[in-house]
Amino acid sequence: MKLKHSFLYEIRFELYLCIQLIVLFGSLVVPIQLFNTILLPLFFSLGALAGVLIVSKNRKTMWFCIGLFLISIIILSGLLILQEPDNTRNKLIRFFIYFIINIVVTWHIIKQVWKEKVVDRKVIVGLIAGYISLGFVGFYLFVAIDLLYVDAFTGVYIHQDLDLKHLNDGLLYYSFITLLTIGYGDIVPAIPIAQKATILIGLIGQFYVTIVTAIIVTKYINYSILNMDK
Repeated sequence: MKLKHSFLYEIRFELYLCIQLIVLFGSLVVPIQLFNTILLPLFFSLGALAGVLIVSKNRKTMWFCIGLFLISIIILSGLLILQEPDNTRNKLIRFFIYFIINIVVTWHIIKQVWKEKVVDRKVIVGLIAGYISLGFVGFYLFVAIDLLYVDAFTGVYIHQDLDLKHLNDGLLYYSFITLLTIGYGDIVPAIPIAQKATILIGLIGQFYVTIVTAIIVTKYINYSILNMDK
């Protein structure tokens, strides 16, 4: 068991990145109805479990994330068994849980990548996974705001189906466009809290690129120079 856990831990960034990419782009290769109703909930759960693997060296954090994940599963299972409508409160609780898990996992990815002295393939993959995780953090934040405030965001790609089984592609798209500081203007934050959240995600994306990525690149250059001298 220890060897198996060690192997999984060594490829933790690769697993997490693969799941992220499937969530983002899976509907390009799988029929969207099948993807949204069956595959998407599955990969959201797998993403949370892969996140638990990333933080598994810190036992308290690991059990904290597992506890949150189990709460979301219990809520969803209860709705299915009792056949109750998925109201705004339940959606908010589930999105808040995924939001917290994503923040914790993203922080641990950045911290683990930052501490690595040798920049290899694992570190590069972790660097990419960390950046994409920031996009998902923005997504959960924007969805929570849109659930709390009517018409917090306006635009051609915004729709009202916020069930986890039907990913809100509009706000996911908007989160990554904001993170990348592209800003097409097709989706607009319409109220102050949405505008401030948008600024926050844009700033975080810039800080990640200018600080975290720059430091990793510097480490890689210094390591390469040392190897050349040898």
